[in-house]
Amino acid sequence: MKKIILIPLVILTIILIIGLIVNQIPKEEELYTVIMKNNQGEEIGTVQLTDTQAGVLMNLQLKQLTANGEHAFHVHETANCLPLNSFTNAGGHYNPMQKTHGMKHPDGQHAGDMPNLRPDENGELNTTIMNLNVALFNETEDAARSPLFDEDGSALVIHMNADDHMSQPSGAAGTRVACGEIKR
Repeated sequence: MKKIILIPLVILTIILIIGLIVNQIPKEEELYTVIMKNNQGEEIGTVQLTDTQAGVLMNLQLKQLTANGEHAFHVHETANCLPLNSFTNAGGHYNPMQKTHGMKHPDGQHAGDMPNLRPDENGELNTTIMNLNVALFNETEDAARSPLFDEDGSALVIHMNADDHMSQPSGAAGTRVACGEIKR
């Protein structure tokens, strides 16, 4: 008798778990893809952004980075990846709350500060990063999360060197080697 009751209960539990998992997968219209380009204007991959209750989930699929290297990865303040040789129109790090730079700094961190990227031996990287300090849109209820889709958009920038997460104003990250625009 217990087996007769247990089997439907297990099946119902599995169905509920699958339903919860499927419900957590974002709808296609809730995903935003940023195309990353190098200093020659060549596409080197994508970063797929998903707004979550905790922050913005970033799924990175990149190539042509320094093999076994380490690169700083930041959100910059303006959606403008020109000129190609420097991406300087992207502005500085995204920092609407006027904080100090650095994930290790006691007074930090900028909203755009994120962990360093570590490509494999082929210069490729497939990873996911969660930025808890940003949201995609202004509709967030959390005032501590700054919107990436503000008036002038934002940019994702990869730097030549690693970010030391302490030096001001940008962690000694070096030149900008890739950029992708976040704009509507």
